[in-house]
Amino acid sequence: MMPLVLLPGYMLDDALWDAMLPHLPPDLPLHFASLAEGDSIAAMALAVLAGCPQQFNLLGFSMGGYVAREMVRLAPQRVKALALVATSSRADPPLMAEQRGKAARATPRGPFRGLGRAAIAQSLHPANAGNEALLAQVRAMGERLGREVFVRQSLLVRSADTAQLGGIACPTLVVHGADDQLRSLGEAQELAQGIPGARLQVIAGAGHLVPLEQPQLLAQALAPMLAP
Repeated sequence: MMPLVLLPGYMLDDALWDAMLPHLPPDLPLHFASLAEGDSIAAMALAVLAGCPQQFNLLGFSMGGYVAREMVRLAPQRVKALALVATSSRADPPLMAEQRGKAARATPRGPFRGLGRAAIAQSLHPANAGNEALLAQVRAMGERLGREVFVRQSLLVRSADTAQLGGIACPTLVVHGADDQLRSLGEAQELAQGIPGARLQVIAGAGHLVPLEQPQLLAQALAPMLAP
C-alpha cells in the first residue's frame, strides 16, 4: 500500500490526525511530517521531501496545503495522489499577514502558552466554539511547538499559486469544511477547478479544523485515494 504523508497546518502537530487514524486502513503506512523548520514554503517543502518515502500519497492541511503543492512541483514523480484540506491557492490578505506579524513580534520571550482561545474558536464549527476538549487539544499543539515556531510560522509568506495549479498532474482531492470561517468555498472551488481532474468534497458539520471535527468523514473522503 502506498504510504500517506500527512502535513499539518499553522501551529499544529501530529496530534491533528489522532481522531482520524482509527478510521484509516490498519495496514496503511503513515509518515507524519513536521512544519516546525524552514522560514519559507519552499524550505519547508524541501525539508519534508528529504524525509519522505521514495513514492507516496500526500495530504496537506491548511498551511500544509501550500507546502504540499510545492512538493508536487519539486518532485512530481514522487507524489502519486494529493489531498488538499481546508486550504487555498490565494495569498494571505494583507491585513491577516499584518496581524500575524504583529502578534509574532509582540510575543514575549519565555514559556509559550499556545494560540489564544478566540483564534482557536474561529477555526472551529460554531457548535464547537465552546468545546473545551477541542480548544485544549489545539492549544496544547501550539504550546508543544513553542514560541520560535510561532514566530517563524507567523512571519511566513504564503504567495498565491493559482496560476500554477494547472501543472499538477496527479489525482487530487480538495476537501472543504462546510462551515469554515477561515477559508471560503470559493477558494476550494478555485483549487478544484484549477487542478486538472480534481474532485471537490464538502464536509458537513466541520469548520476549518476538519481532521479534528469530522475525522471519520474525512477518512471516508480519502478512501478512494488510498485504495491499493
